[in-house]
Amino acid sequence: MASSSKSEEGKKFEGNLISEEMTPLQKHVAFFDRNKDGLIYPWETFQGMRAIGAGIGLSTVAAVFINGALGPKTRPGKFPSLLFPIYVENISRGKHSSDSGVYDSQGRFVPEKFEDIFKKYAKTKSDALSGKELDDMLQGNKEPKDSKGHFAGKTEWKVLYVLAKDKDGFLSKDTIKGVYDGSLFTKMEQERSSSQKKI
Repeated sequence: MASSSKSEEGKKFEGNLISEEMTPLQKHVAFFDRNKDGLIYPWETFQGMRAIGAGIGLSTVAAVFINGALGPKTRPGKFPSLLFPIYVENISRGKHSSDSGVYDSQGRFVPEKFEDIFKKYAKTKSDALSGKELDDMLQGNKEPKDSKGHFAGKTEWKVLYVLAKDKDGFLSKDTIKGVYDGSLFTKMEQERSSSQKKI
């Protein structure tokens, strides 16, 4: 029964191509589901972080932090798992407070909220965020007495900034859109793989 259940859970995530049935939030995290079975274990989070250019230390911390936070929230039923798998299908349960609102409660993309980021905070360039503007956005998203949600959001965005900023220190609009629609991580992995082959 267990294997049958796992097969059902992973049905939408089989193969190299992400199913069109998935929400943008599911596509966002599915990159880390390295074997495409619908479950993301800590070692897969580690592998995914390494694939996009994170060091061993950051990848290790990310695996512990991300799976420790999202595994229990996304797991169906009442009984926890000591392996802390993240269930891609249930990832909307892991949405934290003090976020941008670009994903709704079901994990769908909200274009108006995405555009609001740049209308409010992109002061230097209309289609990119500097490090300072990113800090302003995070502060603007912070809800009263929500240090936990604010910390989660800040950590996610700071890691993204370190890994994906351009040579001038900006996160472009296209890069940020790629985070939300699930395409950026695959692109980063491909670019990194290509650059390593040239060495």
